[in-house]
Amino acid sequence: MTLGHPELIAAIASEISATGPIPFVRFMELALYHPQFGYYMRPPEAHEERIGWSGDFYTSSDVHPILGQALARQAQQVDSLLGHPNPFVVIEMGPGKGLLARHVLSAAHDECPALARRLRYVLIERSASMRSVQQQHLRPWFDQITWLEDLSGLGESSTTGLMFSNELPDAFPVHRVEMKDGVLLEIFVEIRDGRFVECLRPLSQSALREYLERVRIELPDGYRTEINLAASAWMQQVAGSLNRGIVMTIDYGHAARDLYGPERSRGTLICYHAQMTSEDPYIRVGLQDMTAHVDFTTLATVGEACGLSVTGFTNQMSFLMGLGVEELIARHEPGSREFQAAVHLLKPEGMGRTFKILVQHKGIERPELDGLAFKPFFGSALSAYAAV
Repeated sequence: MTLGHPELIAAIASEISATGPIPFVRFMELALYHPQFGYYMRPPEAHEERIGWSGDFYTSSDVHPILGQALARQAQQVDSLLGHPNPFVVIEMGPGKGLLARHVLSAAHDECPALARRLRYVLIERSASMRSVQQQHLRPWFDQITWLEDLSGLGESSTTGLMFSNELPDAFPVHRVEMKDGVLLEIFVEIRDGRFVECLRPLSQSALREYLERVRIELPDGYRTEINLAASAWMQQVAGSLNRGIVMTIDYGHAARDLYGPERSRGTLICYHAQMTSEDPYIRVGLQDMTAHVDFTTLATVGEACGLSVTGFTNQMSFLMGLGVEELIARHEPGSREFQAAVHLLKPEGMGRTFKILVQHKGIERPELDGLAFKPFFGSALSAYAAV
């Protein structure tokens, strides 16, 4: 018997019984985002338990405010590049518990009050329970914050400012495919002996094959991987919402040639529960997070097709260094808990290089951003792996 959230398991099993095997992408969608029982849609108290040092996983903002402080500095430079618009809009997509927003807003008020007075902060959050958690953390700034369920609430080309996300596309439901005897097949989920099991079927849509062709990837026989069509659709929405400004996508992932390299022949799908990882998405259904590494090549090329030019591509360590992280860390006593936490976000063997940042611009000339001052990987490093 499959273990996990019983009502969610019953809902997934009911759909499979009614329709037959479902694509893995649908299984992941239900496991994470089922309106009542999905992992990200649970009551507010569950989110406080699952995100953070004592939860299933933690993000940079759970470690130290330094990323939010750096983003506030970068926002100040973007504001200047745009001619100090009123309002200057910051849009955070997938804001988690709201800690990163709190750090950005707090730093803006402390270090750049002129910007803070014109700042309008928009949080894009589909989960009502997550919005409740965010509101608890952001009460001091209610008069500057707007919540929207999705990007459609912004309107076409309505935004002048900075749009960013931190660990969002990695949580989008993904298709899983496998090359078998020279044929690209898709992984579906069925029920056998009371358990969720996989089966290979013809592709549910031709877009999966076209995706790999677009990034010039040929999978060898036996190779299994993920394809994130939702990330492409999301990037199109992001580009359509922005009039003038900057987009920053912070996440773990790679350029396509690296993501689909031989060392990742079983894909990158990973599950998180109680700070432990698993490659089995069929245990603890609805009680564990599921993620897959991001294909930054596709985000860049889709953005280019929609008017977003690549400004740069770097890692979190270089981004923070370019924005004066040394001065921010120096505010703490060496060896203190706060000092060590800040340094953790920079460590090359940890979050410093694991997390990448894709920066794109629209409606302005390519800017020289402080966050890209240290050894950035510019657009050619991405476009070299994709059809342009």
